[in-house]
Amino acid sequence: MNLLLHRLEKIMNMTLITHLFARLFFVVALGLLGVATIELLANLMGYTLLRGIYSAGRLIELSAALQIFVITVLLRQIRDGATTQRSP
Repeated sequence: MNLLLHRLEKIMNMTLITHLFARLFFVVALGLLGVATIELLANLMGYTLLRGIYSAGRLIELSAALQIFVITVLLRQIRDGATTQRSP
């Protein structure tokens, strides 16, 4: 049991988890931005895809919130990488 936990800790450390979530949130944010663009174009033609559940503006807001998280994680990784390279 202890060996299994040790292997799991090696595989799933916090850096890897944040990296995976940052990539996932980036893909989701791009998807939301694409859906918002298509919804906006559909609304201009008089149609709707989401039937009023979310407006195109709300989807863009959600996309921006996810992008802020991604940018924060990336800046933190850059800072940590620069700190480890400077210290001998």
